[in-house]
Parts: sequence; C-alpha cells; structure tokens
Amino acid sequence: MLLHDERVQLVEYCRRMQADALTVGTSGNLSIRSGDHIAITPSGAAYEHLTPESICVIDLDGNSLEDGLEPSSEVPMHTSVYKSTDARAVVHTHPLYASTLSAVVDELPAVHYMVALLGGPVRVAPYATFGSPELAENSIKAMEGRFGAILQNHGATTYGDSIAKAYTRSVYLEWVCQMYYQAKLLGQPNILPDDEIARVAEKLTTYGQTVPDKS
Repeated sequence: MLLHDERVQLVEYCRRMQADALTVGTSGNLSIRSGDHIAITPSGAAYEHLTPESICVIDLDGNSLEDGLEPSSEVPMHTSVYKSTDARAVVHTHPLYASTLSAVVDELPAVHYMVALLGGPVRVAPYATFGSPELAENSIKAMEGRFGAILQNHGATTYGDSIAKAYTRSVYLEWVCQMYYQAKLLGQPNILPDDEIARVAEKLTTYGQTVPDKS
C-alpha cells in the first residue's frame, strides 16, 4: 500500500476534525505529501467509516495512482498549494465562525496575537465554485506570505510542514475567528500592530515542548 503511514494519519485527523466541529457532514478534506505522491481524503465519504484503505493517493498533477474511491473534489487546491509552497500537509475545513466571517469581511485582522501562527492577518480569497481551478488560484493568492486563508462563502484552508502543524493552524484560525466575531458583538476590537505580530511569530519558533513518552 502506497503511503501507509500517511493514510493512517489522515484517518486519525479526519476523526479529530469531526470531533472538533471543524466541518459538517462529509465536507472538508485533508492531504499529506510524501515526495511526488499525495495521500488525500476521498470525495464525499463519511469520516466515521474511513479506513487507511479508503484514502486516495495521487500525483502532483492530480492523477490517481491506485484504484479505489475518487479523491477529494478539492484536488486542484491541494496540488496548487504543494506546487506553490513547501507544504507537506494541507487541511481544508468548513468551520462555523470562519465560514460566517467569510461572508462579511475581506480579512481576519490581528485581534489576537495567535494570528502570527498563520503568518499574520488572514485574507479572504474571493469566491469561486468548490473544486474549480479558479478557487485554487484564488486560494494561492490569498495565502501569499501566509500559512492559510479564509475562502469567501465557503470555509478555510491551512498548510504546514506536517499534518499536526497544518491542523493546529486550522484550530487556531477558527478560534480567532470566533473571538473576533464575539468581540465585534461587544464593540470595536483592538487590533495588534504588524510589528507585534512579527515579534510573536519569532517567539513561536522556539515555543513548546515535547512531553516524554513513558509508556
């Protein structure tokens, strides 16, 4: 089986994405790149029924490398991210607050310093039909200098050098979207300046520890 370990990881993160309410039904999709191959979730398949064998494998041009289920409809977006960045994993979600804000704002401002994890204020990519080359192109433009983008009237996409980092960025993006939404209900939020976000981004490069596994 091609990319066995990557398939196992995708099944695990699909379960997490569902548990964390980052998507609804069968929407959303995830992928991991290994060399010139990409493991990607299948199109329209229930996450609770996924197994490593259900995960699709494609090349960088979107061609299926094995028989089985059809890969995600967002293959153009995933392959475009891999061709345009040093990404090793892509997470596309349909979370409530990011999707809500996508319909009314052009950018998620630095209302919290954790936007630094995304590279700064998060842009909203102009709307295009799901799965289309236009959506892929709009997403790449919105992600320039960033690790993610909000997709107008749609959802959000993040990437990273591992599925763990890409997923963490999705979680924080949705959290900051929720914070911004709630802050706007109370008044005009304070927005952090670019130089502060740059300082935080630098600090985040050395933040965090690994807890030893004593099992």
